[in-house]
Amino acid sequence: MREWGKMLLNYKFALDEISTKLNILNEELHFIQNYNPIEHMKTRIKSPESIRDKLVRKGYEVTIENAEAHIKDIAGVRVICSFSTDVYRICEMISNQHDVTVLEVKDYIASPKPNGYQSLHLIVLIPVFLTDRSVNVPVEIQIRTIAMDFWASLEHKIYYKFNANVPTDIGGQLKEAADLIASLDKRMFALNEQMQEYRAEEYAAPKTPLPSY
Repeated sequence: MREWGKMLLNYKFALDEISTKLNILNEELHFIQNYNPIEHMKTRIKSPESIRDKLVRKGYEVTIENAEAHIKDIAGVRVICSFSTDVYRICEMISNQHDVTVLEVKDYIASPKPNGYQSLHLIVLIPVFLTDRSVNVPVEIQIRTIAMDFWASLEHKIYYKFNANVPTDIGGQLKEAADLIASLDKRMFALNEQMQEYRAEEYAAPKTPLPSY
């Protein structure tokens, strides 16, 4: 168990690194543009039991070596943004950092899952500098909007309530709800763009000079 704990500590360090990077990006954008694209973040590390179960499902022997080689989402961070444009913006900025290596990108926003799930998933390698060496640790980053996260959270609860056997009619209603949420996301983005245009026009309009006495 000590060896497993030591391995998981590396993933915890990797999460600390990626969280710091994301917080820096968010704070810099707030300083430059007075706008925070990231609403909030949540991190998690799979438990040894969860890692064991996943290795068994994949047909691998339960060893630390197999866990490191075949499970890329032991460490995960979920980033919640206001709009889908923020999702892609954060993805681009984190991917362009010189010490971040992108291994995989799955865009479930451009191509949602059949059940309606939407999110952008990245697997990245993060360097972790230890006392005697450095190691590259994979981290899964899920980036989605508030609306997408709302749907995914409720779908997850329903999915497990039915033991993964969701009745067809409920599955259909979940898909309809996902479509409505996608439409709402687009509507809110359009409203935000319209508001920005109004603000730009207001800023550019000539100001009436104060009377002189």
